[in-house]
Amino acid sequence: MALRIYDTARRDVVDFVPLVEGRVGIYVCGLTVQSEPHVGHIRSGVNFDVLRRWLEATGHEVTFIRNTTDIDDKILTKAAEQGRPWFNLAYDMHRELTRAYAALNVAPPTYEPAATGHIPEMVELIELLIERGHAYAAPDGSGDVYFDVQSFADYGALTHQKTADMEPATDADPRGKRDPRDFALWKGRKESEPETASWPSPWGRGRPGWHIECSAMAGKYLGEAFDIHGGGVDLRFPHHENEQAQSRAAGHGFATYWMHNAWITTAGEKMSKSLGNSLVVPSVLERVRPIELRFYMVAAHYRSNVEFSFEALDEAAVGFQRIEGFLERAGMPAASDELRAAFVDAMDDDLGTPAAVAAIYDAVRDGNKLLGDGDTAGAAGVAADVRAMLDVLGLDPLDPAWGTSASGATDKLTAAVDALVAGLLEQRTAARAAKDFAAADAIRDRIKAAGITVEDTPQGAKWSID
Repeated sequence: MALRIYDTARRDVVDFVPLVEGRVGIYVCGLTVQSEPHVGHIRSGVNFDVLRRWLEATGHEVTFIRNTTDIDDKILTKAAEQGRPWFNLAYDMHRELTRAYAALNVAPPTYEPAATGHIPEMVELIELLIERGHAYAAPDGSGDVYFDVQSFADYGALTHQKTADMEPATDADPRGKRDPRDFALWKGRKESEPETASWPSPWGRGRPGWHIECSAMAGKYLGEAFDIHGGGVDLRFPHHENEQAQSRAAGHGFATYWMHNAWITTAGEKMSKSLGNSLVVPSVLERVRPIELRFYMVAAHYRSNVEFSFEALDEAAVGFQRIEGFLERAGMPAASDELRAAFVDAMDDDLGTPAAVAAIYDAVRDGNKLLGDGDTAGAAGVAADVRAMLDVLGLDPLDPAWGTSASGATDKLTAAVDALVAGLLEQRTAARAAKDFAAADAIRDRIKAAGITVEDTPQGAKWSID
């Protein structure tokens, strides 16, 4: 079947039909670079990386734009608290974010525009909205410019809300607003803000509102209409609602489909920066390898909340090690050119990664049986299928992006465990030869207690992690 995705605007899983056959334009809202990224921040990057990889695997040419917001109230506040220039904070945190994406094998986007690099495009779009009667400059001389929500009949269409039921917009001081729900397109400079955090405009020096940034950048790199707009579920309102309203009010088609990933939660709440440093990406990667953290994220459906725990992360790591163990025993053959039908069906069903991972586990189970039966050629064929499926998910252990953190470290660990298990098996064989079955059983139980299964085959004893 063709790819079907859940469209937030339609509230349903629908057929994905690109505007231009064989080509897909995707815009994903990146992060506001105000602090070190934690695992909750990175989930969106991983989820939409899987979408991109699947589209490319099925023959599409993908233009993938993911922005960064590098000017924002929070950036200014945190920089002031730390006694450093706001642009230095934004730059440092952007570098941390780039390292985190790279560590988890999130492919670089086609382009990663920064808000501060696109002020002229934003001013031009604001001027168009004023010209079309959908925006106005505040009459109080503040330099603020607001979007007039009452002027756009479809405001609220994305999230299925009525304007009368909405709370006032809190993204700017309400001074000069015609309606408390009007949102800021341009913010006049305040005396308390650094001069460097403002740019000239027809309304005086200031800086862009958050929402106008993405409309301007998406339009510049993907055109007035494109296929998919993505981001975290918390961005649906007001950010994405406002993006859609201002873009369509300007006469642009904007996004055809809207996709949103769910949260990684702690104690049922959205992961927040108040948790401290324990869940920032470098700290988590002291406990598990990057490929294992990615596997943990990919194994859950992108629209399902993930309740984070280190126990669950450790279990995912062990699960991935089982897959790697099979590949290593099968000789790490080259990936096959075809994908298994169960995997394809899962991915075409709204990126059903849980079922896709289940298809990989099924293949590993089949491959282990073939190894046990001595059919090394058959097992190698299965391993080639497994590598092909893992590659789509960005999880191929031999992908150069992982460096030695995946295959190299695993090879060393496997060799060490293999030597230890081999020594115990020699002791077990000697005990059985001496008819000391109690000692032989004790050695078997020690191996089993370590989570290792030993299988006697015509080619000798083989072991695997449970």
